[in-house]
Amino acid sequence: MHTAAVFIELGAIICALGVLGALALRAGISPIPLYLVAGLAFGKGGILPLATSEEFISIGAELGVVLLLLTLGLEYNASELLTSLRGNARGGLVDLVLNAAPGAAAALLLGWGPVAAVAMAGVTYATSSGITAKVLSDLGWLGNRETPVVLSLLVFEDLTMALYLPVLTAVLAGVSLAAGAATVAIALATVSVVLVVALRFGRVIEAFVASPNSEVLLLKVVGLALLVAGVAQKLQVSAAVGAFLVGIALSGELAHEARALLIPLRDLFAAVFFVFFGLQTDPAAIWPMAGVAALLALAGMVTKLGAGAYAARRAGVARAGQARAGIALIPRGEFNIVIAGLAVAAGAHPDLGPLAAGYVLILAAFGPLAARLLQPLITLVARRG
Repeated sequence: MHTAAVFIELGAIICALGVLGALALRAGISPIPLYLVAGLAFGKGGILPLATSEEFISIGAELGVVLLLLTLGLEYNASELLTSLRGNARGGLVDLVLNAAPGAAAALLLGWGPVAAVAMAGVTYATSSGITAKVLSDLGWLGNRETPVVLSLLVFEDLTMALYLPVLTAVLAGVSLAAGAATVAIALATVSVVLVVALRFGRVIEAFVASPNSEVLLLKVVGLALLVAGVAQKLQVSAAVGAFLVGIALSGELAHEARALLIPLRDLFAAVFFVFFGLQTDPAAIWPMAGVAALLALAGMVTKLGAGAYAARRAGVARAGQARAGIALIPRGEFNIVIAGLAVAAGAHPDLGPLAAGYVLILAAFGPLAARLLQPLITLVARRG
């Protein structure tokens, strides 16, 4: 009976996603905000809360993020990534300062204290790699000149998160400086090892993965990505970073074939991820902090636009590409909720969770919509420029 209930709930959700996706296509907008609304409807405090399938959806959501970043990594090789990171390190630092400051300042102004300020800095800083990857794919921006800049900023953020999350955990737990430093060192070493393997042994990895049979190729690519993602997460590094690095280790025709096979699977689980994000949010808890969340979201839009435009301009990208880079960085999502969840669980402040949820919902919904709605204006500016 339990299995039957899970199948019924999953079937209802996936059918609902199909209908919402069709409506989004007809309206000419991204389906992501509609998927988030569906999650709110099926979550705690929603119209029809799920009873049995939430754990399964949670795993599917994590798989969706891994597949999104894996397919994004397949667009570039390791040398391109390192070149882009070197060229955009200053842009990454500007992104960090501009976007961490509003969250920390808000927590201090609200009287939540320094620990909550450290947590809120992370909430407002990190862009949603999953949503941004979907926006770049949906709008056909993957081949644009500014896309490597956006990707390098996302990777810079993920690598920063690899350092930040152990520090945050240590601050929340009140552990010693030595213990926190050891955790950070492990995270740095893990990322460095994976990058070196991708650079030096990319051909060996490709030889292992390559197969004339599409089924075998798909199994090897997904299996390797999940294995590396799991090991990375075990070592205090984002699973998304691990999957992204697997993608960049593959190149050429093999990467093209793998990406073509992964796209339908990626789209299915990516939709599940956005639904799961909505499931974790109780709409009633957001309202008391809605005003602060809206002001913080407005500040987050401005700072991401500024950071993206600055980094793209330094890379020699034209004005339209600078605007696209900034808009692509607006969405917040998975990392932000993880950070807020850690802080709330540690008792940082009871209002931190609802504030973070409202902030992320606004930007997760508005980011894709802004990209879609402003695309004609950006094209017009490019033609006049």
